[in-house]
Amino acid sequence: MLPELTPEALQTRLQEGPAVQLVDVRQPEEYDFCRIEGSLLIPLGDLPGRVAELATDKQVVLICHHGVRSMQALAYLQHRHGLTNLLNLRGGIHAWSLRVDPSVPVY
Repeated sequence: MLPELTPEALQTRLQEGPAVQLVDVRQPEEYDFCRIEGSLLIPLGDLPGRVAELATDKQVVLICHHGVRSMQALAYLQHRHGLTNLLNLRGGIHAWSLRVDPSVPVY
């Protein structure tokens, strides 16, 4: 099973300080509609050419709408690039909106 964390666990980590990098792999129009503040947009299709933008000195939390694309991104980055500092946000930004921050619009 690929490593993941719940929206609540992510909230705790963010409250403790910027010890993670948030990477949103959705499309620009989705990101423009709603996002977790401080996240970096790297659409899934652009990821192969932008791997160098990912942090290597802290955990990287991958985010999408429901957690499927970000899980694909995590698997790709682990298997093709050997990255071990990755976590998938379980349930994606949808779960974040419902369980942590209702000010983030749901779509």
